[in-house]
Amino acid sequence: MPAISPNKPYRVGRSRTGLGLFATKPIKKGTRIARYFGPLLDSKKKKDDAIENKYLFELNNRWTIDGSVRENVARYINHACKPNAESDVKPRKRKVFIRAIKRIEPGEEINYDYGTDYFKAYLKPIGCKCDACEKKRRKKRAEARAERLRLKLKAERKAQRKAEKLAKANEKAIERAEAKLKQKLNGKANGVHLNGKSLNGHGANGYGANGHGPSAAGKILAAKSGISVRSRPKQDRESRAPA
Repeated sequence: MPAISPNKPYRVGRSRTGLGLFATKPIKKGTRIARYFGPLLDSKKKKDDAIENKYLFELNNRWTIDGSVRENVARYINHACKPNAESDVKPRKRKVFIRAIKRIEPGEEINYDYGTDYFKAYLKPIGCKCDACEKKRRKKRAEARAERLRLKLKAERKAQRKAEKLAKANEKAIERAEAKLKQKLNGKANGVHLNGKSLNGHGANGYGANGHGPSAAGKILAAKSGISVRSRPKQDRESRAPA
């Protein structure tokens, strides 16, 4: 790093992009901070036109300042999309000064806009690291996180609604199955009383519901078993009846 006079209101220090120039004293708006200087390159000369580096400052179509020399303190001033300084170009004098466009406080990094051509050639491919661009990236990352969270919550709500709908469908299916089973059981029980007598008047013992003689079902059962079933005489049944 070049030696800087203590009378100068700046110092070279570490920055987000490497080295940068920082104010050590308050710098008023309009103050010339430093001169950007170096060998003048003539584009009409092939030797000069062949030189290529990141510190070339073009004055006009012919003249360019090669600011890569270490004595050029202004070369340490970094680019910013929202700067606190600007380049004051004097094409006829072939000089460039960096001038403050707002008050710069001690400790604040000094920066200026390098221009569209430089930005597209050197900064855009790797991403600008100035405070303004970093702030934009942080905002975009925060928005992206918020969007991912929103989509996640939306998916969770959708899954919950689907689960609730499925649970209701299952509940209705169970209710329908229970109703069908109940109806089926009721249908089977329609021909039988709880006392063992059928609704058509044929008792389970083979006699009619009125107790008079064997029923048709009793006769069939007796025939199959080989037992003779006789009907009692009416008189005998009456005599046996209690007085």
